[in-house]
Amino acid sequence: MSQFPVSNACDSPSTTMEKGRYRMRAPSVIPLDNLHPSKQPVRRPTSRKRDGSSSLLAALVVLLALACLASFGFAYYLFTTSKPLRYVNSDSLRRDLVLASKTGLRHCSQLRGHFIPPECLDLHFTHVSPAWLFNLTAVEGFPPLVYLDDLSGRSIHHHLQLPAHEILTLRDLTPYHYRFIDTTSSTAPFRNKYTESIYIPTFAQSPHRLIEIGTLFGSSRLRLRNQSNKRLRTQIRRSMEFSSPELVEIADAIGTGLGGQYLGAHIRLGDGSFRANGETNLRQVWWKLIHQILQFNISEALYFERAFQVSPSIDSFEKPALVANTSSHSPLSGFSPANLRCRGHLHPAPLDRLNSVLFISTDVKNPATDPSFTGFLHTFPCAFFLSDFPMLLRRLDRLRNEYDGVTMTSFLLPLLDALVVSRAAVIAGTEGSTFSRFTQDVLWTKHHGLDIVERG
Repeated sequence: MSQFPVSNACDSPSTTMEKGRYRMRAPSVIPLDNLHPSKQPVRRPTSRKRDGSSSLLAALVVLLALACLASFGFAYYLFTTSKPLRYVNSDSLRRDLVLASKTGLRHCSQLRGHFIPPECLDLHFTHVSPAWLFNLTAVEGFPPLVYLDDLSGRSIHHHLQLPAHEILTLRDLTPYHYRFIDTTSSTAPFRNKYTESIYIPTFAQSPHRLIEIGTLFGSSRLRLRNQSNKRLRTQIRRSMEFSSPELVEIADAIGTGLGGQYLGAHIRLGDGSFRANGETNLRQVWWKLIHQILQFNISEALYFERAFQVSPSIDSFEKPALVANTSSHSPLSGFSPANLRCRGHLHPAPLDRLNSVLFISTDVKNPATDPSFTGFLHTFPCAFFLSDFPMLLRRLDRLRNEYDGVTMTSFLLPLLDALVVSRAAVIAGTEGSTFSRFTQDVLWTKHHGLDIVERG
């Protein structure tokens, strides 16, 4: 694959973020109109051969894996900085991204007061370099990564020097339009989700030098069966731990402040079905902590649930159906509050297991005062949230993005929240949440020196 001349390559990260190039509100896509592939159930290669096709295939697998995981990792959690991210089709996303350029709008971040000029409205996003968030040295050379500040057609032409006929566009029409596979011997399981499968080697036979893809959200979108491709995906997954020195430093400090050994709960309640089923989701996470992790029996857990009013509107005398969505690294010891000042009164023996230090990562704003968590706080007097560490959070205030002058605190809080819970000895996650899985499969396993969990 040819190397593209780029004038704004990614600089090394710093506390001022340097020139950020990752838009933290929507998946990236290159907004150019061109070809629409004919619709086939599975796209197979032609007989045409090209030199270097094996290395090109490896590069395609790497880039697809990187993009899928980045989308999967961000698509839920970043909505806490503004609003839930929703799917839009390729054409709508292209228009959104073209209009998202901040060229000439640096002054907007300096404005104070009540009057906001029209050009500065709805600019609650920014771009940062993926190399600042992740350690991408593992993927260097597959091929060199190109970072763009502006996703307009003119910017693409200027930086990549590509005519329109060298660009292949895959326009998705639904959230699960395309998936990508590396074998055709068995295309199952579709799981009634994806409309079309694209055989990855087809790209290597294409004359196009740039492939434009819409959404890559979904942990099963990239289905690999070739062992060398799986190894490449593993390499990518291992690189997707948030590795910003500033974020890691603060997360480590909060973990130390929690005593080093603590329980973790990753609770998603803020949008869509997770909001509609909030009480059920809370109850399931609570039961995982009480029954699966702290190992109270069913009768004891049911008694606690009623006594602490964990689920006041759920009239049930049976434990909920639980999926084993927990990650455990250490034996059930060493979670005592030690010298921590807990927010509630400690339970006497034999209930002192409930005094275990618990860090709750959640998308709920002001969770410490939210009625949803009343039962949790009655159960766990030593429960803590990110907001309980204001002095450490102030370190984020020094991070300003040189790309547009925006202060990064609001964007980084959700990522920091995930890093802190990934340092817990045990995590109970929200069933059905891809970011709970990302936190457990990648962030938690990497921090504890374990093999990451493979999916897809």
